[in-house]
Amino acid sequence: MGKLVVCLFYVSLTVVVGFVSGQPITSCSQTPYPDVCSSVLSSASLAAEGKTTFSFAQLSLRAAMQRAKLIRTQASAVDLQKLDPRSRAAWQDCLELSDQTISHLNRLVGSTTTTPSDDELTWLSATIADHQTCLNGFQDFDLGSRLASSPFASSNISQMLSNSLAVTKSNVITNLGGGSRRLLSQGFPTWVSAADRKLLQSSSVKADVVVAKDGSGNYKTISEAVAAASKRSGSGRFVIQVKAGVYSENVQITGKNIMLVGDGIDQTVVTGNKNVQDGSTTFQSATVAAVGDGFIARDITFQNTAGAAKHQAVAFRSGADLSVFYRCSFKGYQDTLYVHSQRQFYRDCDIYGTVDFIFGDAVTVLQNCNIFVRKPMSNQKNTITAQGRSDPNENTGISIHNSRVTAASDLKPVQGSFKTFLGRPWKQYSRTVFMKSTLDGLIDPAGWLEWSGSFALKTLYYGEYQNTGAGAGTSGRVKWGGYRVITSATEAGKFTVGSFLGGSSWIPATGVPFTSGL
Repeated sequence: MGKLVVCLFYVSLTVVVGFVSGQPITSCSQTPYPDVCSSVLSSASLAAEGKTTFSFAQLSLRAAMQRAKLIRTQASAVDLQKLDPRSRAAWQDCLELSDQTISHLNRLVGSTTTTPSDDELTWLSATIADHQTCLNGFQDFDLGSRLASSPFASSNISQMLSNSLAVTKSNVITNLGGGSRRLLSQGFPTWVSAADRKLLQSSSVKADVVVAKDGSGNYKTISEAVAAASKRSGSGRFVIQVKAGVYSENVQITGKNIMLVGDGIDQTVVTGNKNVQDGSTTFQSATVAAVGDGFIARDITFQNTAGAAKHQAVAFRSGADLSVFYRCSFKGYQDTLYVHSQRQFYRDCDIYGTVDFIFGDAVTVLQNCNIFVRKPMSNQKNTITAQGRSDPNENTGISIHNSRVTAASDLKPVQGSFKTFLGRPWKQYSRTVFMKSTLDGLIDPAGWLEWSGSFALKTLYYGEYQNTGAGAGTSGRVKWGGYRVITSATEAGKFTVGSFLGGSSWIPATGVPFTSGL
């Protein structure tokens, strides 16, 4: 995880939160940044559009889209070969993230629905995550001066995004009467189709292609199979079976509805060692990255072997909406699992790491998972989570439910020599809960660690609900304004698969078992 960054940046805009006196936001005076709102909406092109039937929310969105496209055009005109390698790496991140932001905004601008939903909140929250990630790349390499002179350092676009998020969220709250209730289908979120449920639970899977190192399959590398999937016709589920073996490659999955099925944890292993110390941004360091919606992985290990001394080194990064991980293992040290953005569900998975090793700004639920804390460097403290919510209207957070936190084999003999915490606030509105989980004695009595002084201690949301184990006692916990011991099942229920993740509407299709409520 990178350093604390300034909230400047680039991309788009529209979806999520605070409403005024129970009514939707309908004017610039009600937005978080009214001056920016008035300025952009009074432009000649938008003023002309305002004479049409576009709503205030749609006008805000279109303003953000115009600005995002302009920034992308300006940034694309730069000759990257004239930049030093680290500046070039950060710049390339921002170009990729700009494309993602524009894609999210296109979905919102092109939406025909008259009732805002969790989809809109998710996609707009993802633009906020994209914006922050671009900044983070420059911060990874202490390139503040380079960022300040780039098209990406437009504070107006950051504020436009926040405005649009606020407008959208207010409309969602109004239309849903404070929230929606998602139903389960056969014990899964309803967004998991029956066909995908079968794929996840079946002992045998009919693969579209097979990857095998010994040449017995269609391809010898996962990257080749992913490339083949992107060329297929149609958008149905494409299953890639990856036979047992160690695959040393970095994989980028951009196609939709791709599924990787291995032969089991530690049988099928995808490994890499990219890291920030050697010139990759945190974003680029992932051994495997998935951004195509509907991604599923089962029975496979993703690892980054750079080691603790190399600092940020990601094993897996997901920015794939409605992504599911079942019986997978994620192995690394600092920044192992990057839950970057959008909706993600992890079930029966193992996650290993030291510092901030479950981090990002997605809507994330980990259920029935094992969290193994490894031995860090001698001067380090272990922090399990570092959630990156930077706007109070984002619908994002990390919920860890019915899981276990324990020492890995290398830490266990010396666990008394290192402090381990449940998390620390990477961003201003960091949000994380541990519910009905077993916390072993390695957890420090304070429970949570500051990021930097008093930063975010009043604005974060950290909660614990009915945890057990030697490290679960709350009498010695931090006294921050944003920390709470949750005693209400109603409050805790907001962070379950069914409510927080809306999982009842999409997880059933994947075939992954899950518990919707507490």
